[in-house]
Amino acid sequence: MHARQQAQNAKFINGVRIAAGAFEMYAAEHNGYPPDVNRGIVPAGMSLYFGPMLDWTKSTPIGGNWDWDYAQFGFTAGVSVVGSTASAAQMLEIDSKIDNGDLSTGQFQDKGSGRYTFIVE
Repeated sequence: MHARQQAQNAKFINGVRIAAGAFEMYAAEHNGYPPDVNRGIVPAGMSLYFGPMLDWTKSTPIGGNWDWDYAQFGFTAGVSVVGSTASAAQMLEIDSKIDNGDLSTGQFQDKGSGRYTFIVE
C-alpha cells in the first residue's frame, strides 16, 4: 500500500473515531442523539463536540462527505461517508483496522450505494 493511501486511511479512521465519540458524548449529555441531517451538514449542537479536530462540512480524507444517520438503514445511529473515491480494497483495509475486516458485518459496514457506515448504536 502506498504511503499516501495509508495516511488517508489513518486520517479517515481518526475522523470516524472523533465523530463517533462526539455523538456518544452528545447522547450522554442530552439523553439522545441529534436528528438525522443530510450529508455535509453539521447536526444541530454538534460543532461544540467536534471542536477543531473535525470539519464535518469538508470532504473526508478518502473523498466523499460525512453524513450523520439517525434511525436510518436498520440501526439507531451511525457516522457515514457517502461518495468516497476509495476503492473497495481500500475500504476493506480500513475495515480491518477499525472493525472485523468484513464490510457486511460488524460495526463498520458497506450499506450500498457508495455509503459506508460506522455504527455507533
